Amino acid sequence: MSTRSSTRPTHELRRAHPGRLYPWVRRASWLEAGIFGGLVVFWLAPGFASETTVFGWAHGIGYLALLGLIFVAVLRHEVPFWLLAATFTPLGPIGSVAGIAWLDRRAKREAAEATSPSAVSEAVAK
Repeated sequence: MSTRSSTRPTHELRRAHPGRLYPWVRRASWLEAGIFGGLVVFWLAPGFASETTVFGWAHGIGYLALLGLIFVAVLRHEVPFWLLAATFTPLGPIGSVAGIAWLDRRAKREAAEATSPSAVSEAVAK
């Protein structure tokens, strides 16, 4: 007699693994964060109307390009979906930079744990 769970297909979400697009997502995030920072500086400083316009257009186009790049990377399972959600926050590219920093730190930690099984058992014991 077969169980009901054995007849159903399992649909587990695949974990995202960095691929060819990941370095481009990282670079685009930092570039867009720099453009956004420039926009904020020129917007706050008086007398920079034309610079504010230039940086505003650059940020708008760059932000849409960044969102598109992250969306494609999500579809290819190269970045997790929450990175796209973090980019949609009001801080925009700062959210993606923070998310990428967290992903990089997690990858380093997992690589260190994979190479040192004694470190993992010590961490679990604490």
